[in-house]
Amino acid sequence: MSNEGLIADLESLLPAALGHLRTWVGVNSWTFNPSGVDEVGRLTAEAFAPLGFTAETVPSTEPQFGHHLVLTRRGTGSASVLLVSHLDTVFPPEEEARNHFQWRPEGDRIYGPGTHDIKGGTAVAWLTLEGLKRHAPEVWDRTTWHLCLNSSEEVLSADFAEVCGRRIGAGTRAALVFEAEGRRPGIRRLVVARKGRGAWHVRVAGRGAHAGVAHAQGANALVQLARSVQKIAGFTDYDRDLTFNVGTVRGGSGLNRVPETAEAEGEFRAFTPEAYGWGRRQLLDLAGPGDVVSTTDGFACRITVDITSETPPWPRNPGTDALLAVWADAAAGLGQIVEAESRGGLSDGNQLWDVVPTLDGLGPAGDHDHCSERSDDGLKLPEYVDRTSFVPKAALNVRALEQLLA
Repeated sequence: MSNEGLIADLESLLPAALGHLRTWVGVNSWTFNPSGVDEVGRLTAEAFAPLGFTAETVPSTEPQFGHHLVLTRRGTGSASVLLVSHLDTVFPPEEEARNHFQWRPEGDRIYGPGTHDIKGGTAVAWLTLEGLKRHAPEVWDRTTWHLCLNSSEEVLSADFAEVCGRRIGAGTRAALVFEAEGRRPGIRRLVVARKGRGAWHVRVAGRGAHAGVAHAQGANALVQLARSVQKIAGFTDYDRDLTFNVGTVRGGSGLNRVPETAEAEGEFRAFTPEAYGWGRRQLLDLAGPGDVVSTTDGFACRITVDITSETPPWPRNPGTDALLAVWADAAAGLGQIVEAESRGGLSDGNQLWDVVPTLDGLGPAGDHDHCSERSDDGLKLPEYVDRTSFVPKAALNVRALEQLLA
């Protein structure tokens, strides 16, 4: 069928897609609200069931989180595609209530928790698959489709990559992540690389003393920590896209005491494994004796450095670039323009790109992710999705998948 016919059909399906989105947005699915996350999973499974998807829930390895959801429709051939989204959002229910943050259409924008990140992406996935079923039935029937939805993506789920990995085989052609697209005027930006992230914790053990009577006996842990975090901040190298952030600092218990302990936490990020590895080594090399010492006997502060969690970088790579070329060619046929974007934030793509060719940014356009406040002067706006972005993006995904699976 022609592009005009495809777009007309997708337009007719858009009210149903937005109906699903409104239902999902209406349920609070803060990561730490597992019952809400599971309810969104149930409603998502219901939405995809008429397309022939069967549902499997997978318990998270972290008991405070909800269940991951895997939807599968088996095809007649050997090829498969993995579609990736997530069920959780960052908004506690009391925050949504306090800010009156709920489904709210205004012109082309629809405000609400998850409209953009990422329930809107799941709605684009539904619209894409409906379009394929109607306009590329042979491709639809012979391909096995796996839609994997993370229950705890917003806190960097440790086990979801394994859930996806069990659905990846020799015939898997791509992992497609339905996070939102980037936008420049007239251009859709698909994500081909993401920074890796390491979270760090630095602890300083000094020696306490009376600040007035025995100041010289002390080894001030806070002073040592201040010197350490200055060094950490100095590891930032914008030319290498390597950033270090000092997020929290704690220490001391009174003005009349030389602090004996102090600690700080933060993160570092980089696009390439080389820059990431360099930054990691610089951080760990801070461990050991410090340079803040007691003047009475030379007692030195002791610095301990721990990497508390890590998500590897997703660098530019041939597999992702090959997928980008398919989407760019399909875009040209639709009169659209696609370009590559390297994004500093994380997604599930960080854990998949080195297992199967991965492309991100397959979702809709919008803005203000993770924001819930609205001010009368308009300087604060909450998360929203652009309703006009759904049909063109679904059409692009349909045509690209036709080419990929031809």
